[in-house]
Amino acid sequence: MRARDFLLLILICLIWASNNVLSKIIVDDWAVPPVFYAALRFAVVALVMLPWLLPMPRPAWRIILIGMLMGGGNFALLFIGLQTTSPSSAAIILQLGVPFTLLLSVIMLGERIHWRRGAGIALTLLGVMLVIWRPEGLALSTGLWFVAAAAFAGSAGAVLMKRVDNVTPFRFQAWVGLVSVIILTLSSALFEQGQWSAAIAVGWPLAAAVLFTALIVSVGAHSAYYSLIRQYEANLLAPLTLITPLATIGLGVWITNDAFDLRMALGAALAIGGVLIVALRPKPATALLVDREQR
Repeated sequence: MRARDFLLLILICLIWASNNVLSKIIVDDWAVPPVFYAALRFAVVALVMLPWLLPMPRPAWRIILIGMLMGGGNFALLFIGLQTTSPSSAAIILQLGVPFTLLLSVIMLGERIHWRRGAGIALTLLGVMLVIWRPEGLALSTGLWFVAAAAFAGSAGAVLMKRVDNVTPFRFQAWVGLVSVIILTLSSALFEQGQWSAAIAVGWPLAAAVLFTALIVSVGAHSAYYSLIRQYEANLLAPLTLITPLATIGLGVWITNDAFDLRMALGAALAIGGVLIVALRPKPATALLVDREQR
């Protein structure tokens, strides 16, 4: 890999990691309703990507379902989870997306899992179990349940995306943005209260944060990553994107004062090590996962 592209990939991973920590601040410290925040983000994405909306990918139901899973469902669940859990814990739990994707690829695509990937899945699950372990036993908090659900939604969308052909990254982002903003706006109106008063109370920092997450993270970083995918093999890129959870943990400890002890460190090492084993010999569904899972 050229030095310029390697530095670009590091920047992308740092942007994704900073987005995780920023989202925690928005939904927790600033008390912005999480579904409303997700709706604002995708409203900007949909508006910016509007010129690439047509023609609509076929079949229509599949691209709509993918948009609901990979966009609105994944981000809304993650932001809800971040209300009550730390970015560091969320970054580790999100690694469940790798075994989820592989298992769903077996069920939905008929792919096969060999012993090495099976060992990687087992190691990832062991790391996650260590993170949620408490002296009284295993306990997955409400927030981490939502994060795990976000990982599952994103993985299901990634596997479904395998059945969509000839869709450019910009057109895909346009439809994810449009579908997500519709679903999220309706959901926020039905289930949340005080959205606009919370947004007004925060003021311009929220507007700047939404523009950053929509333009820099969703449009900029993801588009740049797609360009790297076209140039390099997935088994080169996938291990390097593990910079994202590591950077999220570091930023979480530094900025949001996340608790990070030896148990968390061991759990993170096991989970990320398991993902690395899987990613070193990626199958198609695994390659799809890496570009979307770490935001």
